[in-house]
Amino acid sequence: MTSMHASPRGWFGNLRGDLLSGLVVALALIPEAIGFSVIAGVDPKVGLYASVVIACVIAFAGGRPGMISAATAATAVLMTGLVRDHGVQYLFAATILMGVFQILAGLLKLGRLMRFVSQSVMTGFVNALAILIFLAQLPELVNVPTTTYGLIALGLVVIYGLPRLTRAVPSPLVAIAILTTVTAVFHLELRTVADLGQLPSALPSFGLPEVPLTLETLRILLPVSLTLAAVGLLESLLTAQIVDDMTDTPSDKNRECMGQGVANMASAVFGGMGGCAMIGQSVINVSSGGRGRLSTLTAGVFLLVLLVVLQDLLAIVPVAALTAVMIMVSINTFSWASLARLRTNPLPSSVVMLATVATVVATADLAKGVLVGVLLSGVFFAGKVSRLSRVTSELSPDGTVRTYRVEGQVFFASAGTFFDSIDLLEPVEQIVIDVSNAHFWDISAVGALDRVVLKGRRYGHAVQVIGLNEASATMVERFAVHKRGAVHAPHS
Repeated sequence: MTSMHASPRGWFGNLRGDLLSGLVVALALIPEAIGFSVIAGVDPKVGLYASVVIACVIAFAGGRPGMISAATAATAVLMTGLVRDHGVQYLFAATILMGVFQILAGLLKLGRLMRFVSQSVMTGFVNALAILIFLAQLPELVNVPTTTYGLIALGLVVIYGLPRLTRAVPSPLVAIAILTTVTAVFHLELRTVADLGQLPSALPSFGLPEVPLTLETLRILLPVSLTLAAVGLLESLLTAQIVDDMTDTPSDKNRECMGQGVANMASAVFGGMGGCAMIGQSVINVSSGGRGRLSTLTAGVFLLVLLVVLQDLLAIVPVAALTAVMIMVSINTFSWASLARLRTNPLPSSVVMLATVATVVATADLAKGVLVGVLLSGVFFAGKVSRLSRVTSELSPDGTVRTYRVEGQVFFASAGTFFDSIDLLEPVEQIVIDVSNAHFWDISAVGALDRVVLKGRRYGHAVQVIGLNEASATMVERFAVHKRGAVHAPHS
């Protein structure tokens, strides 16, 4: 099967849907980009230029068609200290280095690491993000004129009601148009896009960061760039997986890593901050009918057109219209079925999902939530596998030989159980440990075997290990400290 990015469908198979969804996404990018610029401590144009450049470049270079990448909160929060202490030029330099690390990650095929992120972590990530998106709208819902609530309600009615009549045009785009018209016709005194910050009026221009090329500069940039690269890739690869699931199409995760790197380097030399994939905007894109690379390119190009050509029109769009769209995104992003599954899912899976959500909401950091979820998943998995091993024994008729039969996987989580199952105080002449149906995975397992053999000998037993398979025998030969003579050759 040909992957989507190699197919003509990736560009022109969904022409109308991609063009219209790209328009919706471009409008939704504006308040986000300005807000993230404020978080990072830079001018609004730095976030807006970043969103334009990253969206346009990733449309060609990325591995996941239909996914939206731009300036994001996840990366913005990591930039604050660097901008405060060293200025925006150091941010541009750090973003270039961030891109280099991401390209290296793609070349090293680190996209494969996504296999270690469990479904429970993915669900927790999505639910937490939905909550964060909604919480980000609260400033637009508190201490505002009553008409704001009316407009938002009208926007949601249009967004959810229009698809029942027709899907010819994305309902969020229609909602934005209707709410803008209502605001203009009735001269409503409401916050508009113009109130969010000064909008750029010129095209972004090329320029290399003005920083000294010294080891001291590298020392300042390295930790920030590494963190930006890691968080950017984590959010991008998780978002790619979510879009894969939403569209039932595959994507090239390693190409996505490299594409993110190229896009970030391009953003930096055109006066933009670093970014990554955006789950909220990607969901808007897919929900509005966007599937191909053209939707991502349209979002970037139309955002630039809005900023430079249609600035006066853009300025009068009420923030309430964009708030309604983002509320729709948070509702659509949240996995409501996961709440019902809390009763039926295994307890460890539910704990992982809830811990991921709690960590993200408490820290507003998606990377920390995923890290907690992955670590918990690993702990629960190790505990589950450790219970898959068992030890049985039998005594010879003359009472001189005790044979222990080990079955299953012996590794760091089950090594202690294996050791405790061997009774070294029993008054027998010989202890035989039959591991024909077991596998020794790591040095913790070999260490437990060492302790059994060496302690057994100290207590006066002849200890014999039989049945090591080839891989286990290799581990024992390399790492065990007890005499090699105690270990029989592997079974043929």
